Amino acid sequence: MKPLMLIALLAAAASPAVAQTAATQAAPSRTPDVIYVPTPPEVVSAMLDLAELKDGDVLYDLGSGDGRIPIAAVKRNRVKATGIDIDPERIAEAQANVKAQGVEGKVTIKQDDIFTTDFSDASVVTLYLLDSLNEKLRPRLMQLKPGTRIVSHAFRMGDWEPEAERDIDGRRIYLWRVPAR
Repeated sequence: MKPLMLIALLAAAASPAVAQTAATQAAPSRTPDVIYVPTPPEVVSAMLDLAELKDGDVLYDLGSGDGRIPIAAVKRNRVKATGIDIDPERIAEAQANVKAQGVEGKVTIKQDDIFTTDFSDASVVTLYLLDSLNEKLRPRLMQLKPGTRIVSHAFRMGDWEPEAERDIDGRRIYLWRVPAR
């Protein structure tokens, strides 16, 4: 049985709405660039603190996995939050988490390629990728509105020095702001 069909069948047992969503997810356009490793809750909270998340922000979590960062964001503040991931398994998991956390209609989970999707309206971008992927995204990030906050768990942006860094139980997080042009 194909993994996507299995996801849809498992989701059907949990919820008809989740089953419909899982059944309509497309196979990834390419293999994910990184394996999924969840961000611990205390790091999620610290990332949102470092981003100075506030009401009215538009947050995109690139490579969002199970959706924990956009879910946490809407539970803290009145923000528009979108999680983007290429892996249909993570999308199904994130959508189930959105439902379980009662934030349907507040969090958007989108299966897409973070290198081609539009996140130009972001005021906050969160990442837990790799140095090389952050650097590959950097030209797109630099095109965002000046002042947009970018927070990365564990990985830097090449020679772009962070404005701030924090250590959370041995895990590093970094903050950059898109400069004025």
